[in-house]
Amino acid sequence: MRFLPRKNRKPPTVIVVALIDVLMVVLIFMVVSTTFKNQAAVRLALPESSQSQQDPSVNRSLIVTVAKKPPYFYLGSVPIGEGALEEEIKKALEVNPERQLSIRSDTDAPFGKIIKVMDAAKSAGVKGVKAFTRESGSE
Repeated sequence: MRFLPRKNRKPPTVIVVALIDVLMVVLIFMVVSTTFKNQAAVRLALPESSQSQQDPSVNRSLIVTVAKKPPYFYLGSVPIGEGALEEEIKKALEVNPERQLSIRSDTDAPFGKIIKVMDAAKSAGVKGVKAFTRESGSE
C-alpha cells in the first residue's frame, strides 16, 4: 500500500572548492593565533608605597627573606631550603604562637617563591603575614 509515490532524488553534490576555502581560513586563523602565544598577555605594574615604613620589630615578627638567586629563602640571616621552610616557621611559632610573619623580598625575586613562603606560613598556622620589598642594591 503506497499512498504517496516515491520520488527519485539525486544525492547532494559536495562542492569541494568551498570546503577547501573554509579549511584554508581556519588554518590561517589557527596559525596567526598561535604565533602570539609566547608574548606576555598581561603586563603588571606592581604598586609601590610612598610612605616608607621601618622594618617590623624583630621581637614580634618573624622575617623570611626571599632573594632573587639561590638560595632563595633566608630565615633572619640563615639560608634555609624550600623543604625546611615550613618546619622552621612551625618551630618559631612554638615559642610564640601570636608571632606574625613578615616576608621581605628583593624587587626582582621570583613571585612563585613568595607564594611558596605564603603557603608554608598558612600550613604552619601563622595568623598574620606582611610583605615588603627592598631594592637589589640595599643591604
